[in-house]
Amino acid sequence: MALLRISEPYDFALSTERYRAYGPDLANLWHEGALYRAVHGREVRINAARGGVDVVPLNVTIGAEVRTLLGTTFDLDGFAQLAESDPVLARLVPALRGFRPPINPDPFETLVTSITAQQVSLRAAFAIRSRLIEAFGQQLRIAWEFPPAERLARVDDSELTALGFSRRKAEYVVGLARNEHGWDELHALPDEEVKARLVRVRGVGEWTADWFLARHLARPRAWPAGDLGLVKAVALFYFEGSRPNAKMMRAFGDRFAPYENLAAHYLLTGARVVPAG
Repeated sequence: MALLRISEPYDFALSTERYRAYGPDLANLWHEGALYRAVHGREVRINAARGGVDVVPLNVTIGAEVRTLLGTTFDLDGFAQLAESDPVLARLVPALRGFRPPINPDPFETLVTSITAQQVSLRAAFAIRSRLIEAFGQQLRIAWEFPPAERLARVDDSELTALGFSRRKAEYVVGLARNEHGWDELHALPDEEVKARLVRVRGVGEWTADWFLARHLARPRAWPAGDLGLVKAVALFYFEGSRPNAKMMRAFGDRFAPYENLAAHYLLTGARVVPAG
């Protein structure tokens, strides 16, 4: 057994629920009770285990990426203290005990994933993205490698529209693949500078930039105020179903400072899996 320890509380099944909620995610594939992902060209299987997760194979490089993927850097203790003063989170945090939002370790994959999900349902986005991976990625055994930028840079827009991408999204993805931007450099920049650089890229707006901060950089204060799912969750839990406008949503995140990212994920997941009442 190759145990990768994760601080308690941690619930592996709950934390990976997103990968099953909208259909198969080939880049993070749930198969027979385990999560499979390609890490630096190797297939990695991740299973629940006492004290953390069982990772096969496991070395220093793989362990570091799996820790990122499983959201181990989030401060759940501090967030739980904040939750005590909020009536909604005071119910959701115990109900979702051990939930850590998964983080995408790859910046290019994160951006393509977000572009795929723009203005469509997540179920449709997962299906289109899976077709992209099957067409241009590589299957190892069970896991699939997400298509690298250099592969998608050689693709014609029409090849993506044939997979279900809109013409404009196809242009965005191919353009992104041909962009020589140093995505890894963004790790060293503050949130607002990251967003300022990203929104200058064609096809990347504020919504995509916010999710890049939240689901790739794991920035604690990321708050995707324009996300329809988050708007619906806030409406459900705080406004008796009445949706707040854009200005209200942006300001609403302040009540969760400095844990806006965790609050967003707990509200989104809670809306899916926690019974009302």
